[in-house]
Amino acid sequence: MKKFVIGIAVIGIYLIYSIGIRHTNPILPIPSSLANAKTKSSGSGSTTAAATSSSTTSGSSSSASGSSSAASSQSSSKPSSGKYKDGTYTGATENAYYGNVQVSVVVSGGRISDVKFLQYPNSHSTSVYINQQAMPYLKQETLQAQSANVQSITGATFTSYAFIQSLHSALAKA
Repeated sequence: MKKFVIGIAVIGIYLIYSIGIRHTNPILPIPSSLANAKTKSSGSGSTTAAATSSSTTSGSSSSASGSSSAASSQSSSKPSSGKYKDGTYTGATENAYYGNVQVSVVVSGGRISDVKFLQYPNSHSTSVYINQQAMPYLKQETLQAQSANVQSITGATFTSYAFIQSLHSALAKA
């Protein structure tokens, strides 16, 4: 009889725990604009992912985000031989489920020289830990790719997608 009561108690605790977890961490669907990401390989052998719904070219550009607009500030607008106009460009604020992501891109000599996170999810200790790991990789990939065609970081999927969208909107202004 004692084993039966303990067994029922363990099953009950498991069910309560499972229901509680499901309500505190719901699964979000990946936005359709990002779900169809293409992969391509670069000359160095690494793969990168790009959102297919937006592209940036030297003549015209379109942004994948319509969620909010952000101001762009240019530190200088001198012509350069690179892909982008020199200056500092601020991307749109994008929802990363646990918080917002907004980036600023510094272009120097027509090339992306720096990426700064103006906003990122930091309200939970887990978000802080994950983003401390992911943000340097996202920045490094951007500097290597010289575009928003960067690979998302496993474990920081929502932050990665929001980063890519904000980066696209910033580079569209460049």
